[in-house]
Amino acid sequence: MTARAGGLRSRIRENMPRIKRVATVLFVCLIVALLVRVGLTIEWSEVVDAILDTPVSSLWIAAGAVVASYVVYTGFDLLGKWYLGHAVPWWRTMMIAYISYAFTMNFSAAVGGLALRLRMYGKQGLNPGQIIRIMGLSITTNWIGYCLLGGVVFASGAVQPPESWEISGGPLRVIGVLMVVAAFAYLALCARSRTRSWNIRGHAIELPEWRIAVLQLVLASCNWSLMGFIVYTVMPGDTPYATILGTLLIGSIAGAIAHIPGGLGVTEYVFITLVSDVPRHQVLGAILVYRALYYIGPVLIAGAWYLLNELRSPSAPPNGTKLASDKPTTSAEA
Repeated sequence: MTARAGGLRSRIRENMPRIKRVATVLFVCLIVALLVRVGLTIEWSEVVDAILDTPVSSLWIAAGAVVASYVVYTGFDLLGKWYLGHAVPWWRTMMIAYISYAFTMNFSAAVGGLALRLRMYGKQGLNPGQIIRIMGLSITTNWIGYCLLGGVVFASGAVQPPESWEISGGPLRVIGVLMVVAAFAYLALCARSRTRSWNIRGHAIELPEWRIAVLQLVLASCNWSLMGFIVYTVMPGDTPYATILGTLLIGSIAGAIAHIPGGLGVTEYVFITLVSDVPRHQVLGAILVYRALYYIGPVLIAGAWYLLNELRSPSAPPNGTKLASDKPTTSAEA
């Protein structure tokens, strides 16, 4: 019996990549089917009208929040500069972070988070190991802040999933509490742990100091809050901000699990399902406005900025560029 169970576990481990791919495909197919079902019930001319009816004042406020969010996100890479001690100027670090983030939101972390960082930081004299560690710290910052903010929102009961969902309000609150615990456990680990580094599967992982960990939580929580505020600003009706924010957080994690860039389609479905006090066409119109402001606009600017930077910058690292010390830093993938 034990040998049979061991053989089954072994086969599962061997086929785990295939199982994950099949599960992802099935999840995407389910989302597509649900979107088609919803799409057939929506009058798209009303969606266009809802977009055009968005107040200009709301668009300006949302646009300001978009700028603020992207500025806050560039702080993720500034934390990497502080931690690694590399010599890339702060303004160029922010530029690289902005371009990478805009492309990540639209195309995937592999394109924006990794490929563009390898290209742009590489031109500044950083080696691939250092660049991957910067990306690792950025990813960790994003999701540890998600745990703190999302945990508070979910534990408060601001989001009430429909009865058709397997995760009801009670379990979601429990998940929220566990997320908050995880965020503070990370902070405590960075502040108190005597063991500062580990080697896991050939990757060196070192905890940042507690001051960096605090800034990770603050910056990421602020960034997610601003994203929720953008949607709240362009969403008609009187839906509470906490509900809008919680809905965005659920849609974001669902999109990340499905490996869909920007949660395209997933975010729309989650909002249509959870924001029940606003007509569907208005909800969809608001999310499309949000995508135009937060995704399409910034990536157009980032693309032009990147091409200009490529034309002006040399193909090799500048002479005399100081390389960052090859000190390991927090590395995580999501």
